[in-house]
Amino acid sequence: MDLTYPPEAEAFRQEVIAWLQANLPSGWGTPQFKLPGDPKQRRAWHVDWHRKMHAAGYVGLTWPKEYGGQGADPVMSMMLNEELTRFEAPQGANALGTRIVGPTIIQFGNEEQKRAHLSKILSGEEMWCLGMSEPGAGSDLASLQTRAVEEGDFFVVNGQKVWTSSAHLANYIYLLVRTDPTAEKHRGISVLLVDMKTPGIVVRPLKQITGESEFNEVFLQDVRVPRSNLLGEKNQGWRVIMGQLGYERSGGSRGMNCQRALEDLVRLARNTYRNGKPASEDPIIRRKLAQLAIEVNIVRLTDYKEMTIQLQGGRPGPETSFGKLFWSELNQRLSSVGVQILGLEGTLSKQSSDVVKNGEYLYAFLRAYGNTIEMGTSEIQRNIIGERVLGLPRG
Repeated sequence: MDLTYPPEAEAFRQEVIAWLQANLPSGWGTPQFKLPGDPKQRRAWHVDWHRKMHAAGYVGLTWPKEYGGQGADPVMSMMLNEELTRFEAPQGANALGTRIVGPTIIQFGNEEQKRAHLSKILSGEEMWCLGMSEPGAGSDLASLQTRAVEEGDFFVVNGQKVWTSSAHLANYIYLLVRTDPTAEKHRGISVLLVDMKTPGIVVRPLKQITGESEFNEVFLQDVRVPRSNLLGEKNQGWRVIMGQLGYERSGGSRGMNCQRALEDLVRLARNTYRNGKPASEDPIIRRKLAQLAIEVNIVRLTDYKEMTIQLQGGRPGPETSFGKLFWSELNQRLSSVGVQILGLEGTLSKQSSDVVKNGEYLYAFLRAYGNTIEMGTSEIQRNIIGERVLGLPRG
């Protein structure tokens, strides 16, 4: 197995490094740098950064050129993600659109839909959310009940979605609906691309354990959606959903993100004292850090395996469940060790005067518990791996 990058990829890495050094905001990464406190202003700041990256050609790097991408191979995308993570660059503003919705439209959309949406997703003009989970359909997604009834050239939609990330910021929603209530539950489902300004849509943010309101409830009452906004075939939405989940669960830069988190924990352990000695000399902490180092390397190699499949012409499939499962549970362990190293200080939130690193460790610890639920729970991932990857009989 050869894990070295080709010369052209390394040259691209140097290009990315030079661009980041020239374009990162002054003071970025220092304690003195502060993002706007107002949520709307902070959002606008991230949108501006997204558009700056798009102008440089670093958004949708692997997308076809005819839809605004660069037509690059996955190696270049991996290289870009590695350097963005290494520099701890700002987050983009449209990850759900660029990582999930856009690739799904490329695979399943018609030409009119591709021309209408893809370039706007890349530029940040269209911000997307995913209308998937419902109060009675989370892990068992095929039990969804949001109904779409065809009336002439429209679908009339009624129902509710929940845990809809960034719905309060999005202007389009990738919406799962039931178009045939008499069919088996995995059949009779369709996918609609819906403008959030359509009358009848109400968004209500939900307060999370972190104190943020990233998730939302979305209520739909007599929402009229043009039939031309149907993605893929009517009643064949499960095939589209499986393709979309492959993109959602694929790795990207998870290995590098975990590596950065591990390096941060090692620095924290060296600079946090217990009984007059650095925590890094505590045998329990040392053993935990060593185990995390092994697991971080597993995530990195899993990223490379997924990239190899794409280089060979494949698309993300059920094997991405392994990477999602392992990464999400590892991320919980990483954040837990950070809180353990700090001890009682690890329980302080960012509002506390003596908090370490603005409460990042407690925030990561609380937020990480969502990782094993979003994109399909760990239990669902284990079922997929057993049945669709290993070929084991259904339980």
